[in-house]
Amino acid sequence: MALKKKPVTGMKDMLPEEMEIRDYCVNLIKETYKSFGFCSIETPCVEHIENLCSKQGGDNEKLIFKILKRGEKLKVEEAKEEMDLVDGGLRYDLTVPLSRYYANHANELPSPFKALQMGNVWRADRPQRGRFRQFMQCDIDILGEASNLAEMELILATTALLGKLDFHNFTIRINDRRFLKAMAAYSGFEESEYDKIFIILDKMDKIGLDGVRAELEENGYAKESVEKYLEIFEKITNDVEGVRWCGKKLEGFLPADASASLETIMTSVESAKEADFKICFDPTLVRGMSYYTGTIFEISMDEFGGSVGGGGRYDEMIGKFTGQSTPAVGFSIGFERIVMLLLERGYQIPSGRVKKAYLLEKNLSNDQVQETLNQAKADRAVGLQVMIANMKKNKKFQKEQLIQQGYNEITEVYCRKAGE
Repeated sequence: MALKKKPVTGMKDMLPEEMEIRDYCVNLIKETYKSFGFCSIETPCVEHIENLCSKQGGDNEKLIFKILKRGEKLKVEEAKEEMDLVDGGLRYDLTVPLSRYYANHANELPSPFKALQMGNVWRADRPQRGRFRQFMQCDIDILGEASNLAEMELILATTALLGKLDFHNFTIRINDRRFLKAMAAYSGFEESEYDKIFIILDKMDKIGLDGVRAELEENGYAKESVEKYLEIFEKITNDVEGVRWCGKKLEGFLPADASASLETIMTSVESAKEADFKICFDPTLVRGMSYYTGTIFEISMDEFGGSVGGGGRYDEMIGKFTGQSTPAVGFSIGFERIVMLLLERGYQIPSGRVKKAYLLEKNLSNDQVQETLNQAKADRAVGLQVMIANMKKNKKFQKEQLIQQGYNEITEVYCRKAGE
C-alpha cells in the first residue's frame, strides 16, 4: 500500500512562515487576555461521549469524531447500536470541556473565574476557506458572574486583542436570546416552534426580509403572525435607540431588565473601547448553539465576508453537570480565520530583535567554528536571534532565502590563511 504525502482531508501542514505568525498570535493573545485578569487552563482533547452528545452543542453534535472502546471493552459482535461501541470523542469546541472542568474543580477556583483556554478541536465538517476539520480555538470565559460586567469585559478584551493585530473598522454585532423569544411570543408563534423560526430568521442577511417571509409562510405559519413578526425588523434600528424601542414594543413579553442591560453593555463598551470598531444591535443575530440563554455576540469583518468570532451567555450548561445553576459567559475568536487574514495581507510581525546569520565556508577549522559558536552565544546574550549554517555553492540564493526569513545581518566566515 502506497504511503500518502498529503494530509488527511480537512487537516493541513503548516509551513514556517505560518507558524511564525501563529506563535506570535498565541503569545499576544495570552499577554493581552492575562492583562484583563484571565488565567490559562487546559482540558483533554478527548471527552466522554455522553458529554459531547448532551444536546448542548447544536449541529456540532452531528460532526463528532467518535472513538471506539479499546481492548476487552470493544465487543463488536454484541453491539446493538453505535453507543455500544463508542465511549469517547474528540472535542468539537472548548465550552463543553470547560463546563465539565469547572464542575469538577469549582471548590479549587476563585469566583468569579476568568478562564483562558486555547487548543485544537475537531469537527467532521465540510472543509472550505477558513474552515478545517482540525483547528485551533481560543476562548475566554467568565464563570460565576451574573451581571453584564462579564459581557463588557469579554468584548473589551477581545477587541483590544484585534486592535493589537492591526484589525480596524470591524463590527461587534450583539443581541439577546431573550429578545428573540419575546419577538416570537409577541407575534403569536408557539414556543415549540421558536427554534425553527430562529433558523429561518438567521438567513436574513442572505435572503432578505422577503425571503424570510416566504420561507415562514411555506412552513405553514399564520400570515398574521408572520407579518406582525417581520414588522418589528422593518422598524427597528441597529443602535441603542433600537434596543429602547424593542423594550417598549415588547413590554410584557421581554424580561424587565433585558433592554436596560443590553443598552448598558453597548454604551459602556463604546466608552471604554481600546480599538477602532463599531458595536451594533442586530435583532436577527441567532447563533446556532442551543446552550445560549442571554446575550449573544459576533465579530464581523468585511475583508473576510463573515464572522471571525462569537460567543454569549450560557447560564444553564454547568448546572447540567452539578445540578446547580452557574452564570457563565464566553467569547471565542476564530483563530484560524484571523491567521489566514494576516497571511493574506502579508502581515509583518513587529519585532525589535535583530536576526543575524553566520555562513561558514567549507572546511573551516575547528578553532574557527568554535569562535563562531562563541560569537553567536554573545549575540544571543544581548537579544539577537542567531542562525549558523554551512555555506552552499549557490551562496547568492542562500542569502536571498535568509533575507526573506528576516535575517538582515549576514556574516560570511572564511578559512583563515596560514599566519593570520
